Amino acid sequence: MPTPPAAKEMTRADRDELASQLVDRLALWSGAAGLIPVGLVDFLAVGGVQLYMLRRLSEIYGVPFSKNLGKSILASLSGTIVPYSTASTVFSLFKFVPVVGTAVGPLTMAGVSMPATWIIGKVFIQHFASGGTLLDFNPPDYREFIKAQREKLGIRSAAPAPTADDAAPPSNSSTSPVA
Repeated sequence: MPTPPAAKEMTRADRDELASQLVDRLALWSGAAGLIPVGLVDFLAVGGVQLYMLRRLSEIYGVPFSKNLGKSILASLSGTIVPYSTASTVFSLFKFVPVVGTAVGPLTMAGVSMPATWIIGKVFIQHFASGGTLLDFNPPDYREFIKAQREKLGIRSAAPAPTADDAAPPSNSSTSPVA
């Protein structure tokens, strides 16, 4: 697929700004898709929004796009983010629980899909802006970047909660703590 003429004429700053606006807008759309009250339909809608975002980011940066490759990349990247794919499937299925599920499920799914879509978009802005393509994308290369984006959003890792033993001072400490 040749580079679109509009992508050739844009500066890097213009591309990055346009891409950021796209990611912000589609993250909101992803959150809205998470509100669909029918389990698994919401999951498919969020995936569609993310695939569309990836296609549009490819166009903005003049990167060839393949729908099948895009789907497999999104699937592999999603597992790195939240564990998003597992969490969003559970939240989507939770909508089938009468009363409680239909009230809580959509809010939870929207709360997971919106930040995950935003992070995925930021990862691809970084990747495409640095000259990457879909063919050379490697999710593990972006672990630290993903972690930094999660921190920007205030999303904590699924690290175990500290215990009382973690807070206790070491038993053989020969120096006193500095205040």
